Amino acid sequence: MAKQLSPKAFTRSVVRAFMKDSGLEPRLLGENNRLKTIHGGTLASLVDLGGSLAVASTGRFATGVSTDLNVTYLSPGGKEGDILKGTATCDKIGKTLAFTTVTFTNSKGQLAARGSHTK
Repeated sequence: MAKQLSPKAFTRSVVRAFMKDSGLEPRLLGENNRLKTIHGGTLASLVDLGGSLAVASTGRFATGVSTDLNVTYLSPGGKEGDILKGTATCDKIGKTLAFTTVTFTNSKGQLAARGSHTK
């Protein structure tokens, strides 16, 4: 009988698969804009990745394709070396769609960005 992974361990295995099989995820971190703060496109990509991992945390290795992604930028995400905390949740999974929310808090404790991702 195969050992069943905890949701956290399973999600980590999905991250490893993404990192191995994709060209995007390994390059996401460290992308800055001309003001030397985290690039908005990097945050949008992290909403995509975070939404996928939120779906994976429910036990689905195949997380589907994106049908909608939205990001609202509220405060600076920070400069290189700052800590940006991201939290991804799976709000609902239906028959064909999953709805997720991803939030980012900067090192000052401010909500830096929030995103929604439909898969």
